[in-house]
Amino acid sequence: MKLCAQLTLALIWGATVSGAAQADISSNLAVGAQYDTSHVYVAPVDVDSFVKSFTATFGGQSTPQVVVNVLPVPSSTSSQLIQTPVGTVSLFGFKTPIPFPFGSERNGYLVKDMDIAIAEAKKYGADVIVHNFPDPIGRDAVIQWPGGINMQLYWHTKSPSYATFQTTPENRVYLSEVRADAFIKAFTGFSAGTVVADEKHLNGGVVGEPSKTIRRVKIESAFGKMVVFVTDGHLPYPYGRETTGYEVSDLSSTLSKAKDSGAELLVEPKDEPGRKSAMVSFPGGYVAEIHQQVAAK
Repeated sequence: MKLCAQLTLALIWGATVSGAAQADISSNLAVGAQYDTSHVYVAPVDVDSFVKSFTATFGGQSTPQVVVNVLPVPSSTSSQLIQTPVGTVSLFGFKTPIPFPFGSERNGYLVKDMDIAIAEAKKYGADVIVHNFPDPIGRDAVIQWPGGINMQLYWHTKSPSYATFQTTPENRVYLSEVRADAFIKAFTGFSAGTVVADEKHLNGGVVGEPSKTIRRVKIESAFGKMVVFVTDGHLPYPYGRETTGYEVSDLSSTLSKAKDSGAELLVEPKDEPGRKSAMVSFPGGYVAEIHQQVAAK
C-alpha cells in the first residue's frame, strides 16, 4: 500500500509529505460518485411509501430491507439502499430513538482506506464527531467540516460494485459568508476537488430570495458534485432543507411521476441560469431539489 506507507512514515518521522504525494493521497480517497449516498431518516410508518414514491419518480430499485443496529450504541432501524440512475439513498426507519448526533449527517462517502481518510479530514480542518466504528458490513465515522456540515465516511469489508450514474447528483450545502471560504478550502483539500465556478453576484432567486444577491460555488471531485450557497440565512421554506439536487432529462415528466406517487410539489418549476428547477417533499418529509439542464439563451 504505497499511499498508506507514505502517510505512515510521515506520521512516524514527523516528515512532510511532498505536494505530489499529498495530491496523490487525496485524489485516491474516493471510490466513485456512485457511492455517495444521501442519508434519509423517516418514521417506520413512512418507509414503504417513501421507497415507492422515490423509485416511481426516478426509477431504480431498493435492496431488501433489513432490521439491524448500524450504530456504535444500542439502537434498531430498518435499513435499505435505494439505487436510481440519478442518485442513491441510504434509508433508515428507526424503531428506537435516534442517538445523537446521528440523523444530522447529510450523506455518506465511500473511501478506500478509513484510517487515511480520517487523517486527511482532520488535516484539512474537519472534526471527527463520531470516531470510526464497525457496522455489519464495514466501518463508519462521522466528521464535521467548518460551518457545521456533517458527513459520514464509510468503508466496506467487501468492496461494492455499483453502476455509474446517468447524471451525478449535487450535494447542496448552505453556509454563511463567515465560514464559506474555510469550508471550501477544507473540502477541496480533502477531496482533491476543483472549484469549477464561483458566482459571487448571483440572483438570490435560486434560493427563494429574488431581491437579494448571493454567492454560489460549484465543486467537483471524485466524490461527485457539490454546490455551496452563501447566503444571509433568511431562507424561505424549503430552501436549506434539501441536501441533494437530482438532475433529470425531463423535469415535467419527473414531477408528474413524483406527484402521482405521493410526493408534494413545494416549489413550482422555475428558470435558473442553465437549468429549470423545482422542489419536492417525498413521503416522510425528505425534501429534494430536482432540475433539468437547459441550453443558455
